[in-house]
Amino acid sequence: MVKTPPKLLAISSGGGHWVEMLRLRPAFARFNVTYVTVSNDYAADVPGECFRSISDATRWNKVKLMLVAGQILWRILYERPDVVISTGAAPGYFALRFGKLIGARTVWLDSIANVDELSMAGQMAGRYADMWLTQWSHLAREGGPEYFGAVI
Repeated sequence: MVKTPPKLLAISSGGGHWVEMLRLRPAFARFNVTYVTVSNDYAADVPGECFRSISDATRWNKVKLMLVAGQILWRILYERPDVVISTGAAPGYFALRFGKLIGARTVWLDSIANVDELSMAGQMAGRYADMWLTQWSHLAREGGPEYFGAVI
């Protein structure tokens, strides 16, 4: 009997968040991965992989942010991932919340750009993350996030 690999949903915003996600790709080798981000242009970064795009939104546009949340909820329900991982920002927060609702294991890796403090999404996502990580040792603390190094 052939065992199917676990499903992983790797979701992030664009720019540096996406670059950091790409740096994690070698760790995803044993998974059936679906990449989700905010631009169809990023599909070229993961040739041959399952890729989906969602709308982009910030906390300053609440209506669009709710649209994004709906897109992510649908994607989580459709994909039924075993694991959800995000490098941020808002899309990852929603994905971790919705992933927990279906019993997925969740991982949050706060962006390396957040040198002085955790990102807003990272602070909020911590309670939904089975593994909550920072890329700066001075931001690690008892109860999370933890520090194991940086991806860039």
